[in-house]
Amino acid sequence: MKLPLFRRSARPDTISVLYGTIVAQARSPCFYREYAVADTVNGRFDVLSLHLILVLERISREPSLAGLSQGLFDRFWRDMDHNLREMGVGDLSVPKKMRELGEAYYGRTKAYRLGLAGTDSDLAQALARNVYAGGNAQASVRLARYARRVAQDLDTRDAHVLASGALRFPDPALTPTAG
Repeated sequence: MKLPLFRRSARPDTISVLYGTIVAQARSPCFYREYAVADTVNGRFDVLSLHLILVLERISREPSLAGLSQGLFDRFWRDMDHNLREMGVGDLSVPKKMRELGEAYYGRTKAYRLGLAGTDSDLAQALARNVYAGGNAQASVRLARYARRVAQDLDTRDAHVLASGALRFPDPALTPTAG
């Protein structure tokens, strides 16, 4: 019998729990009220992408979690496809929209990875460009502080905890606006 941690592929229920936790956090009204993220399809995509990128960055450092990483990534894209169809995007237009979302996602992944490796200012600038369309420096600084806090919190999680589907995020309302 294989131990769950060393399974080649992650269990679908674990992926669903992790993805559900990421989506629930991204839907937190705090991001749209206090962080001034636009409560639009694009704004919600940005907050969801940010959280997914942070989780996948952490998981990617654990070779034993490769199946979980791929499963979570695939779940995200199935959800994006489903959401486009729910919004009424026609079958012939879905591939083009998915390609556009993919380009946006990969661009953000690269920018946030560089921002996380750099200074708080670097991360805030990446968030300002992507989440705030180049504006709202104050909100982007707060969102950068929050994102760094999430990344640091995820870094403290053991692989077996992540593999179990246990994931929690810090309360975004507790990230200070200044200082």
